[in-house]
Amino acid sequence: MSFYTSLSGLKGAQTELATVSNNIANVGSYGFKKSRTEFGDIISPSRTSPGNGTRLKAIEQQFTQGGYETTSRDLDVAIAGNGFFVTRDAIAGGNTMFTRNGKLTIDGGYLVDSSGGFVQGLPVDPDGNVTATGLAAATNISIPQRSGVPRATTSIDLQVTLPANADLPASRAMYSASNPYAFDRLDPNSYNHSTQTVVYDSAGNSFPATVYYTRTAETPTSTWQARLFVGAEEATPSPVTMTFDAGGNRTAPTSAVAFGAVYPSGAAGPLTMSLSLGTTNQASGPFTLRVAEQNGASAGTLSDVSIDENGLVSATFSNGETQAIAKLAMANFQNPAGLKQRGDASWSITGDSGQPTVGEAGQDGIGRVQSGALERANVDITEELVALISAQRNFQANAKAIETGTTMTQAIINMRS
Repeated sequence: MSFYTSLSGLKGAQTELATVSNNIANVGSYGFKKSRTEFGDIISPSRTSPGNGTRLKAIEQQFTQGGYETTSRDLDVAIAGNGFFVTRDAIAGGNTMFTRNGKLTIDGGYLVDSSGGFVQGLPVDPDGNVTATGLAAATNISIPQRSGVPRATTSIDLQVTLPANADLPASRAMYSASNPYAFDRLDPNSYNHSTQTVVYDSAGNSFPATVYYTRTAETPTSTWQARLFVGAEEATPSPVTMTFDAGGNRTAPTSAVAFGAVYPSGAAGPLTMSLSLGTTNQASGPFTLRVAEQNGASAGTLSDVSIDENGLVSATFSNGETQAIAKLAMANFQNPAGLKQRGDASWSITGDSGQPTVGEAGQDGIGRVQSGALERANVDITEELVALISAQRNFQANAKAIETGTTMTQAIINMRS
């Protein structure tokens, strides 16, 4: 019996060596959780029996917190505390998986994990508040590539302060008395100042809208002309004449100026706009642009995706819009050690683990999300090397016991011969 007793010890030591080796091999795997072998003695047949060896009770996973590795990616996320990210396996027909590996990417318009599984999210309202919880409410997180509907510009609001000491282009040497105000937008000597904004056509195409300001009289009334160009096309009627009193207050025009249709090259259709001068005035000091606004918009394209500590996934678009997409579905278990390993730091539900509690990060015992970081394996190399040496000693001791038992048996055989 001593042979079989020691043989069980050899097998146990071999299993422990394999477990420790697996831990060491995965020290660089993100989200990996180390395992520990647990043994129990084989029941003795009687009170006088020394026992029949050892047996493997379980290889139990240790779901302790791993260290963090800071990265520069917004889509690298780690869990600070308990919980798992929820994914659905794209290959195996949508099997639900759970992982601590937060190395996420966007593939085909969906948020996926490092194995290609679809990351699951809970639906949210425009303010980012979750509207439904539970595993049944979780869906693949789809990242929109565009946002908003194109809107043609119909109104421009440009408010400036014009300098009271501005000269007249007619006083410049190259302009003659017979043609004192020959305006040419390509010649900066033919106007005093200009300002520019962007307008949009019905398809969301953008065009530069430039207003050129030319002073035409100083006395008895200060007079300026404004010309609006969209691209290279001038909007009519042009020019718009502005007058100012001695205090610099504008006396004309007193309302927004409506322009006829202007059709810049490349536009999907003509643009019909009005120009509001607002509080445009004249004062001592330099030319100053105070307001430059318009009511058109283009459809924004995706420029950035971020995840905050509460797991809220937000998309930012080129038109300045920010959209709340979903909240990461987070799961917790009463017995995480009962989960079945599926590889790539992923697990699936078993009867021992129980059903998951699915909710938001930071609630119901679930940890918060740390963006820009990944959780490293919770493997301590020093501890594993000590365990490796211990398993090796156990193996050697059991091998020695078998050798000793064989020697004793051989001695008994020799005594009978």
